[in-house]
Amino acid sequence: LHGDAAFSGQGIVMETLQLANLRGYRTGGTIHIVINNQIGFTTGPEAGRSSIYSTDAAQITQTPIFHINGDDPEAAYRVLQIALEYRQEFNKDVVLDLVGFRRLGHNEGDEPSYTQPLMYARVKAHPGVRHIYAERLIREEVITADELKGMTQGVVDKYEGILARAKKIAKEKPARAVVPEPIKELDGSIVVETAISGNVLKTVAEQISIVPEDFSVNPKMVGQLAKRAKMGAGETPMDWAFAEAIAFGSLVLDGARVRLSGQDSGRGTFSQRHALMYDTVTGKMWSPLGLLRSERNPLARVQVFDSSLSENAVLGFEYGYSLKSRGALVAWEAQFGDFANGAQVIIDQYIAASEDKWGQTCRLVMLLPHGYEGQGPEHSSARLERFLQLCAENNIQVCYPTTPAQYFHMLRRQVVQEEARPCIVMTPKSLLRLPAASSSIDELTSGGFQPVLDDREADDKEKIRRVVLCSGKVFYDLSNARTEKGDTAVALVRLEQFYPFPGTRLQEVLDSYPNITEVMWTQEEPQNMGGWTFVEPRLREMLSDKASLRYVGRVPSASPATGSYAIHELEQREIIETALISNSDDLSPASDPEVSERLAPASA
Repeated sequence: LHGDAAFSGQGIVMETLQLANLRGYRTGGTIHIVINNQIGFTTGPEAGRSSIYSTDAAQITQTPIFHINGDDPEAAYRVLQIALEYRQEFNKDVVLDLVGFRRLGHNEGDEPSYTQPLMYARVKAHPGVRHIYAERLIREEVITADELKGMTQGVVDKYEGILARAKKIAKEKPARAVVPEPIKELDGSIVVETAISGNVLKTVAEQISIVPEDFSVNPKMVGQLAKRAKMGAGETPMDWAFAEAIAFGSLVLDGARVRLSGQDSGRGTFSQRHALMYDTVTGKMWSPLGLLRSERNPLARVQVFDSSLSENAVLGFEYGYSLKSRGALVAWEAQFGDFANGAQVIIDQYIAASEDKWGQTCRLVMLLPHGYEGQGPEHSSARLERFLQLCAENNIQVCYPTTPAQYFHMLRRQVVQEEARPCIVMTPKSLLRLPAASSSIDELTSGGFQPVLDDREADDKEKIRRVVLCSGKVFYDLSNARTEKGDTAVALVRLEQFYPFPGTRLQEVLDSYPNITEVMWTQEEPQNMGGWTFVEPRLREMLSDKASLRYVGRVPSASPATGSYAIHELEQREIIETALISNSDDLSPASDPEVSERLAPASA
């Protein structure tokens, strides 16, 4: 259901129309009804569009468009029948342009004659659709005047009765005397068990490693498939793409459906996933995970779709899909995290607020590549701060996993946990192939997602004087520099989940260092972005007088990142030096511009 001004003016209409015949997005045809009042709030058609009709946008997909005189109810009914039959026969969209007018303004209290005096002089003189149609029926002796009067009175009585009951309910309802108590925020410290058995791991690993005999694989994939096999056998450390594939496949074997969509999601923006492969001779597509089946639920399967170059419509589609597929893992992946800007309306008005507004919950996952690697202001930040600003009343989860095993458990938790809420994930770019950012397969067969990761290398916690608390890729830069300098007085603690905030677990970790004098919150993002403004008040409350709290990161900035490799590198070194020790020349490969481009090329 559309308005005429919105159908021609809103870009999401065109984006949605383009989904109509795409694999993974087909609905079997949609009937678009445009309530054409020939005005948009106070803006007339001459100022609201350049096309002749408000529905001309539908011509881009060769969709049938019917223009209907709103004064003719029988014509509207006849066209609706045609539209239904067309949709059922051809499984394609139809657009119905119902041309009429609104008798009042944008609302009952609005005065439309301020801006459309001529139009509303004609509207005021119009007898009304009901009157015109009733006169015709009487003239054609379909009904009598008395029958018309009785029908009209019946409808009026019905609505008056509804109004009276509504007023009675409002009058009898006790007046609210106090503001409702705020919803208590949950502590995000609980670890949900999401481990899988060795047999399940082996089944999925074999499925993604063995090529069918009749499939001609791209020669460049041979080495990657061999590496998958070694990962599955535990002969080499596990990377992020492997962990993700095991998570998806194990969920299917558990009986859950898995759906992933986004721009380039089949191969992966950074050529890391290869969930969809294509025969070099026939061009036929092969989806290794798509062949897995579950004894518990024959309909469970992994589906991966490359979407159109749209964020707004596609994320909206996935949100709706997740509402209907309650027990499924439905994930949308941005090509780069900041591309989610194009879907901010869906994020703000639906994903973050739907439970508060309508009591609607879902398990939608947003995968947003994030990390400062010298690739410029448009390819660095998923705008973590925006999602943290939306956090309230336990509405969403915001995670920033730093290892493949953490990512694996987080994905499985999204289906296994009882509470259904969206999960916003800062996902890796250069870490996808960074040797230090790997896991062992043993980590998949025990435990669950850890909201806080303590420092495994802090052997003597009594010697620790400074805790560097961080999240995401910067941990590897800090770890690399600390190792080079042999500093044993600094502990590196990772916050893997921002919201729900794991206060209890983080307090336990900080309390385990009895002699710390300072905590350094360290981030790659500028001070007015990233996690600082979210964690600062929580950390100050936790630390009290035990230790001082300092911010380490880039200075406030209007842009998420610099466009200069050289400046990026200088900024990154300054962050590491400030957080740890002076004169550190050592950045991990994750932040070296040239190396990161090889690890996760922007043009991959």
